[in-house]
Amino acid sequence: MAALTALPAHAADFPVRIGLTPVFLDDQMSFLSQWRRWLEVKLGRTVVFVQRGSYREVIDLLRSGKLDFAWVCGYPYVRHRQELKLVAVPLWRGEPCYQSYLIVPADDARTTTLAELRGKVFAYSDPDSNSGYLYPRYLLTTQGENPDNFFSRSFFTWAHRKVVEAVGIALADGGAVDGYVWETLVELHPDLTRSTRVIERSPPLGYPPFVARSDIPAVELARFRGVLLDMAVDPEGMDLLHRLRLDGFIPGKPELFDEIARMAARVKNP
Repeated sequence: MAALTALPAHAADFPVRIGLTPVFLDDQMSFLSQWRRWLEVKLGRTVVFVQRGSYREVIDLLRSGKLDFAWVCGYPYVRHRQELKLVAVPLWRGEPCYQSYLIVPADDARTTTLAELRGKVFAYSDPDSNSGYLYPRYLLTTQGENPDNFFSRSFFTWAHRKVVEAVGIALADGGAVDGYVWETLVELHPDLTRSTRVIERSPPLGYPPFVARSDIPAVELARFRGVLLDMAVDPEGMDLLHRLRLDGFIPGKPELFDEIARMAARVKNP
């Protein structure tokens, strides 16, 4: 298996640096500690998680060679595809896809489409998020609207969970959120999602992938990919996947993100 590929002796002397943005788990530190230990056993190397508050910070570290791998959104992946290598794509509910959800406060019974939020306050998650930024702006663009002046005000929460919270307490009249996060919060924190209502869903789009810096040695990429692909057949790996509400990983193909690339080409980048 790829996970057993031998590494050059000198490679084992350096840690594997993995970039992450904030996750929504309440036991985040416990989860990351368990995942790090599991990866270290499987890789035979020290693993260091590098957490940053935005996708852009993680991508910049990856492009500058300060990270080896990162779990990013499909939007920054397609924007920097020539400088990154696709490692693996998660499976959620059996598919390597997810959706953007457009949400409003639960007690807003009148609003049924994004178009009806004209002149209102809107919450985005991250300017490099596909589901939390690109998709709603793309949708407005296809409707002949200018996303920059459609809302009276918009703001970034820097986390999908915080979009749900902002909309739930009517700090925003609407928001765009990762459907996987919203559905997972339905299980873990129904009090949060109960205060919101989904009014539109995007078509299925490529799930946020694991990527590597462009000059990663082929043997290191193969080994890390193999470890991710084997998670679903390892008891502790399955436990970690369950906590993430994921089914496993597949190698994935760049073409999975072509629709995101098409949307990005249609919408002006910030």
